[in-house]
Amino acid sequence: MKLFLIICATFATILASPEEEKKIFCTHGKWHFYFKGNSQFGIDQVDPFLCTHFVYSFFGIDPNGTIAIRDKYLDLEENYGLGNLRKVSKLKEINPKLKTLASVGGWTEGSAAFSEVANDPEKRKKFARDALDFLQKYNFDGLDLDWEYPRQREGSRETDREAFTLLVKDLHRLLHPRGLLLTALVSSVEPIAEGSYEIPQITRYLDFIKLKTLDMHGSWDAIIGFNSPLYERSGEEAVDKYLNANAAVSFWLKSGVPSEKLILGVPLFGRGFKMVSEDQNTAGSPHAGPSDPGPHTTDPGIMGYNELCEKRLTENWKDHWSEEQLVPYTTWKDQWIGYDNEESVSIKARYVRKYKLGGIMAGAIEMDDFKGFCGRGTFPLLKEINRTLKEKSPNEAQMLKKFCMNAITWN
Repeated sequence: MKLFLIICATFATILASPEEEKKIFCTHGKWHFYFKGNSQFGIDQVDPFLCTHFVYSFFGIDPNGTIAIRDKYLDLEENYGLGNLRKVSKLKEINPKLKTLASVGGWTEGSAAFSEVANDPEKRKKFARDALDFLQKYNFDGLDLDWEYPRQREGSRETDREAFTLLVKDLHRLLHPRGLLLTALVSSVEPIAEGSYEIPQITRYLDFIKLKTLDMHGSWDAIIGFNSPLYERSGEEAVDKYLNANAAVSFWLKSGVPSEKLILGVPLFGRGFKMVSEDQNTAGSPHAGPSDPGPHTTDPGIMGYNELCEKRLTENWKDHWSEEQLVPYTTWKDQWIGYDNEESVSIKARYVRKYKLGGIMAGAIEMDDFKGFCGRGTFPLLKEINRTLKEKSPNEAQMLKKFCMNAITWN
């Protein structure tokens, strides 16, 4: 009887222990301030309580080994500038628990300057010192690297894979003792990731690894596909079978990354196509090019969730769901958009909890329905991510305690 009670008490304690808090990285593309109409978005519209980490994108990297502020008017206050860097710092006064990160790189920044700095020992050290000065000067809590991607694009070198490891090592040496974070956005796709990263080595130096589990399909493909499917589609072969979030997570975990360091990317925008015919509207169907531009982003083949919500006010979009890949898509006339809605982001958040990942990177927050056009309040996707990651699990510990108490009565 005594042994039975000890076992009951032990398991009750284990089950009652709180789940580790999941991180919510809110990525913000500052250029959205220049958008017109209902998609214009600035720091003043950020809700800092919906994020644990706020990633301000992007700063540049110069070949001499320094961080470059590309938009001085937006970021600084000199010469009548708007002072975004001061505003980002002020977010932490509103929510003192918020961590802010300065993101360096991005797709348009390219690979050449990163490669030049990472492959030169003196420039690496200079960049690390400059990064430390930059973070302290502008009151950031960490640095986010967005090199897309080592050894993969024009301007890259064969030695980039090893050089990236040395770069994050040098940064870690300076930032970590001062309590500053170091994160990186990485390609989530196995063949690219294997060619770009020494995964066990960079894992030692990075606090979090953000998987770019988005932009997996788009109008650059020969067939229609989802922006961020959770699972693969039947019949996918070769590289296509890697283009889903589950395959990405499985690969990075298999490569030795602790689950709590992995952050799953969840897009707040969709990728679109023009359908060849309305009866060929499933993933894997042929297409006739990118979908029409959104009302504000103006780029073909991409549409913010906020834009889709706005368009639904005057257009009769028909909603569909992929049971296989667990994401929605919507059609109107010859337009096809694969995106994420409240149901799919909740499924992904539950996936994060199931596999004990570190959290979610929501990108980009200015493409959520921040004005409430869909009728479910502001930031519905970001709020659903918060709700699902923070909701209480069924109280198994309480149930076990009840069982143990009944056992005492029975005996």
